[in-house]
Amino acid sequence: MTEPDGTPRSRKWIGEYGEKTAADFLRAHGCRILARNFKGRRGGEVDIIARDGKLLLFVEVKTRRKDAKIRPLDAVDKPKQALIERGANAWLKRLGTRELPWRFDVIEVWLEEGETPRINHVRDAF
Repeated sequence: MTEPDGTPRSRKWIGEYGEKTAADFLRAHGCRILARNFKGRRGGEVDIIARDGKLLLFVEVKTRRKDAKIRPLDAVDKPKQALIERGANAWLKRLGTRELPWRFDVIEVWLEEGETPRINHVRDAF
């Protein structure tokens, strides 16, 4: 992915673009986005929190260039999962209940210059 002047896009730009693409994907599949880039007061973070009917989704988005050496899902290791879980717990605490059905998903986004992003929604990823 490059800027109009041919310089490479920043990692930050690629990550934000991937998160926007993932949010658009979820909306197109009937989900309601409740929050993006949620950060808990005691640490923890979740890229996207969404509702799919009565189901609450805590979604981690991983974006890579098409020629990346590792699969985006493989970057969601145990420490990253713990960070997402802390964020999810903070969200549930804000709601005042843990009685809702919920799950952890990962959305993989692969980018290739001039092509539509390829998306893989990994449900119940961890």
